[in-house]
Amino acid sequence: MKAMVWLALAALSFGAYAAEEESTPCDNVENRQQSYDCAAYNRQTAERELNAAFTDLLDRIKEQYAGQPAQITELSARLKNAEQLWSKARDADCAVETFAEKPGSKDFETAQNTCLAQRSDDRSEYLQSLGLQ
Repeated sequence: MKAMVWLALAALSFGAYAAEEESTPCDNVENRQQSYDCAAYNRQTAERELNAAFTDLLDRIKEQYAGQPAQITELSARLKNAEQLWSKARDADCAVETFAEKPGSKDFETAQNTCLAQRSDDRSEYLQSLGLQ
């Protein structure tokens, strides 16, 4: 499990942040504390991006269905419901992935943050891909 966390952190830190110019806690991760800090940073960043993707999608719905308040209301409600169900599934998946770690430990929090960041990144991409026709 710990090897998976390290590999996931490396993939997230390289893939998601390689294009950024500024320094992040994910630069040169060499020890557990740095891994912990990187995972927390990745989670915060991924959740911020997820919230932005969700808001952008709601804005696209309003734009696409301008003048059609019933459609805006219905589609927005469906999206919010789907997001709640996705959140429950994400939490359940991460509970499985972190099972081997002691809750409350840094290893658990690192694994939890890594899992949540990965799932949030995937969900952001999905929300951004919706074309709404």
